[in-house]
Amino acid sequence: MLDLLDADYTFLNERLARHYGIPGVQGERFRRVSLPPDSVRRGLLGHGSVLTGTSRSNRTSPVIRGKWIMENILGAPPPPPPPNVPDLVEERDPRKVLPMREQMAAHRANPVCAACHAQMDQLGFALENFDAIGEWRDIYASGLSIDASAEFPDGTTFDGPGELRALLLNHSEEFLTTATERLLTYALGRGLEPTDAAVVRRIKREAAADDHRFEALVQRVVASVPFQWRTAAERPAN
Repeated sequence: MLDLLDADYTFLNERLARHYGIPGVQGERFRRVSLPPDSVRRGLLGHGSVLTGTSRSNRTSPVIRGKWIMENILGAPPPPPPPNVPDLVEERDPRKVLPMREQMAAHRANPVCAACHAQMDQLGFALENFDAIGEWRDIYASGLSIDASAEFPDGTTFDGPGELRALLLNHSEEFLTTATERLLTYALGRGLEPTDAAVVRRIKREAAADDHRFEALVQRVVASVPFQWRTAAERPAN
């Protein structure tokens, strides 16, 4: 499961490899390609699908990217935003666009927004070298340099996707709990209840004996009491 955070491989065809800036891949067929330790494409956060899906149509969004990480990796979704918070003013001329860090300053200056944005924005800033379609860049279209450094409220500093991955690996327990909860939710076809917490812990503990392999997690979910004892109303229709 931890390969999802820092896999030393990915699957590419020639077109996607060109998009990622990875040489030596030819043809339309997807194949497994090894990645070096310093590759920015390791794990889900280097995938164009995730990076594009967490961007606006014409620009990146540190907020959306940070929120995605909090929800899907750390298992700590932020609360809904307060009402009447204006969207960022979109500048149509790319040469005049301010760095995303400066654009987000207005939200962080609002005391009502600051607490959540202090974490969401920082996670997203570390991915700013990836543009809205997941291509790597060192400067904005305006010519300004990209600053991918970030700092958590607890003082932890990190810079760029590599250090962000290392930070998330240090929080692997949160990720494994979140992944287990998501898989059990999908299998049961319902939201989890407080009584399911012990089941999640047991599934996670037993899967650890198999090095948290995805197959092991699925097997433990299928063997769990809530899955075995699903009511007729909970079972999917044929």
